[in-house]
Amino acid sequence: MSRIQRVGLAGFGAVGQQVAVAIERDLPGITLAAITSGDLEKARRRAAERLQAVPPVVPLPEAVAASDLIVEAAPASAFHEIATMTLQAGKALLALSVGALLGHEEAYTALARRAGGVIYVPSGAIGGLDAIAGAAAGRIESVVMTTRKPPRALVGAPYLETHRIDLSHLREPLVVFEGSAREACEGFPANVNVSAAVSLAGVGSERTRIRIVADPTSERNTHEVEVTGDFGRFVVHIENRPSENPRTGVLTALSIVALLRKLTSPLRVGT
Repeated sequence: MSRIQRVGLAGFGAVGQQVAVAIERDLPGITLAAITSGDLEKARRRAAERLQAVPPVVPLPEAVAASDLIVEAAPASAFHEIATMTLQAGKALLALSVGALLGHEEAYTALARRAGGVIYVPSGAIGGLDAIAGAAAGRIESVVMTTRKPPRALVGAPYLETHRIDLSHLREPLVVFEGSAREACEGFPANVNVSAAVSLAGVGSERTRIRIVADPTSERNTHEVEVTGDFGRFVVHIENRPSENPRTGVLTALSIVALLRKLTSPLRVGT
């Protein structure tokens, strides 16, 4: 597809705002072409507060038409509409709600292929995806990921509500979930998109095992991934400082900015 110059943001919460500011200040060659959101008036107010030059804040179809690439930084419930409209238009999609891809990745990639679009998945709040993808070119025996978050970052997760797990009076770490990446993304759609990225890079959502720990003693969102295979073994350990949204680490927005910079650079480092 043609060189990416015009970027649209679908979603203007904590991550979307950080990405918008970075595009304006730190990404020469890229223009913030449009912003769209479930609440356009609120997005306009936020954009006026954060940006020197406010782009059009418009409904999704207009944002897609104005952009070469759409950064999806919206609630997972909006992913299907954003992804479908973007890919049908033959545009690029940078997907943050990676969990919504699981189980549907073949359908979305087929749509992208037919229309000439492409899907990018940023590293988000995790590291080591290059190493996992490299290991997957050979044989991987196991991928085990442990996510540790303060209880406030997990409140409202469907899995906790279904199983009536109350974290409000938690005083010590508690394992609240163990299972596959697919099950983790279904039960914690706003919390463990990193597990989806890990599974897509490696052995898939059923073979990638996830443990989620609610830890009232921690102020950071911590992810540890252990991979073993023919290549040997490696462990990636990340401790993320939460953003304005406690469910999302600061590194998430930075990884999007890094990917945008990589897409527009003549020098591209990493697998």
